[in-house]
Amino acid sequence: MTEYSDYFAPRGLRVRGTVVVVPGRGETRATYGRLGRRLAVDAYRVRVLDAPVLDADDTAALTESGVRIAAAVEDTAPDDAAGDDGVVRPLVVVGADSGAVAVAALFGTAGTAPAVRPDALVLAGLPGQGAGATGSWEDELDVRTSCPTHRGTLTDDPDVRRGSLGDALPDALLAAVQDVSTDLPVLLLAGDADPLADHEGLRRTAKSLPRARLAVVHGAHHDVLNDLQHRSVAAELVGFLEILRNGLRPLVTVDSSAW
Repeated sequence: MTEYSDYFAPRGLRVRGTVVVVPGRGETRATYGRLGRRLAVDAYRVRVLDAPVLDADDTAALTESGVRIAAAVEDTAPDDAAGDDGVVRPLVVVGADSGAVAVAALFGTAGTAPAVRPDALVLAGLPGQGAGATGSWEDELDVRTSCPTHRGTLTDDPDVRRGSLGDALPDALLAAVQDVSTDLPVLLLAGDADPLADHEGLRRTAKSLPRARLAVVHGAHHDVLNDLQHRSVAAELVGFLEILRNGLRPLVTVDSSAW
């Protein structure tokens, strides 16, 4: 059985880059179908993996995550735009919730040696230390999202693991994320209504990195990639990908505006 889901650029368009998505606690690959389709329309090759299993054995968990990400990248189909390594770059790894923790720890901390080096990271819905959601499924949905479509996607998917936001993440990994250090461009995405986020910690992290941007989504909850504001968030992602292709130089600047 395949270990990822693929979303391809429209036929006839030259692929502009590769996006690998690492889901979070309780989520499935189907959780990111809407996002994958939207990015693919803009000619980005999108591959969604299974959520990582993060347990007390931090080293083994990171090693396994690195192996799975590298395998997914290496297994992308050949394309005329691919480089010598067979990957259409820029290669961007997107992590959500525990996926963001794994991505940050794997590519942004000392002592790890991942088999593949991305060109940039997107860390969405990073949870703070000790953050978790308890209660009924409706309570968990309220923490995750206010988007009725996304709530339905999660509820109707029999493979979504309910109650998973209450699972504790390894303290060592969460601490490592607090001290993330990388020269890669990093886009941090957080909803201002996310009760699991350490908003001050995210600001400190963004300021400590040489090439980071913290984008706060107004009204968004924990599932910031899939909440009610998903169109604007997808636009932020596409804008980041396009700026990355342009050497982090903005392609559009506002000269004058009434808002």
